[in-house]
Amino acid sequence: MNLSNFEYELPIELISQKPIEPRDHSRLLNLDLSNWSITETLFFNIIDKLWKNDVLVINKTRVINARLHWTIENWKIVEIFLHKQISDNTWDCLVFPWKKLKPWKEINFYLPTIKNDTTEENIIMKAKIKDNSESWRILEFNKWWIEFLELLEKLWSIPLPPYIKEKLENKERYQTVFNEVEWSVAAPTAWLHFTNELIEKIKQKWVKIEKVLLHVWIGTFKWVEKENIMEHKMHQEYIEIEKDVAKRLNEYKKEWKRIIWVGTTTIRVLESFSDEKWILKYGSQNTNIFIYPWYNWKFVNWIITNFHLPKSTLLMLVSSFAWTEEIKKAYKYAVDNKFRFFSFWDAMFIYK
Repeated sequence: MNLSNFEYELPIELISQKPIEPRDHSRLLNLDLSNWSITETLFFNIIDKLWKNDVLVINKTRVINARLHWTIENWKIVEIFLHKQISDNTWDCLVFPWKKLKPWKEINFYLPTIKNDTTEENIIMKAKIKDNSESWRILEFNKWWIEFLELLEKLWSIPLPPYIKEKLENKERYQTVFNEVEWSVAAPTAWLHFTNELIEKIKQKWVKIEKVLLHVWIGTFKWVEKENIMEHKMHQEYIEIEKDVAKRLNEYKKEWKRIIWVGTTTIRVLESFSDEKWILKYGSQNTNIFIYPWYNWKFVNWIITNFHLPKSTLLMLVSSFAWTEEIKKAYKYAVDNKFRFFSFWDAMFIYK
């Protein structure tokens, strides 16, 4: 299948720069696969689409402050983007400009209190460059776990996607209401539409909620460059399902309950842990699952998702759930009716 099949025209003014308030007042496009119809409403009305004993599956990851603009030796400013954790104090990082961080050297990070003060007292952190590949560096920091997290919280910033140009005043607005486990560098944005109040109303309807884990790493922003998409090398991400959660989800599946996956991250988790007999396993691992049209679905039935970038693996994933042409029609409807796109975007519910 060709990359050009996943292109669409998007006016730049439809790329949302700021989150809507309150969260659940974003727009919702409903794509009913039973009759291929498209309707729209506001997101908080999704409760009307949910049935008693439906199951919502969420991603409980939390975004860390993964981006740093800082001063190193000779008072050079560099940008470091934490990609994924290799060990407790070692990270695969994207750096700009990469020529300033040469391999095999040790670097000091200085507090900008007194300009050009390179004394030991002004060093806030050190790192050793263990390996490199073009703009990528393996950095071993001298700070561990809690101390490193505290520094992230104080000095580093939330790594908003590159298409968001405006400053986010409240960084918690890029966290879901279910965030629990840190180490993502991007939010599972389908859950950004939910509020605690909406969740309570959903629970009162006897809808069940189950939590899985996928840490979103920077590879999620990687463009597909091969015209034949099957030649694309998919990035890896850490996933985890607890034993009791897998047991309950398998029971729900046997009882023919509607299991609704909120976001593409939960889909990657469940499909990675499912076998050909539709049985869900549990545990933790890295996954590089690549889902595109004609994929043989094992566990997923209904999806709450957002509008994804042209030519992205996430758009390919959604297109594999419904016919690609029907997804194109839904996206055209969204563009024509000025839905908000990308991270602080409106949402889509695909069901039948």
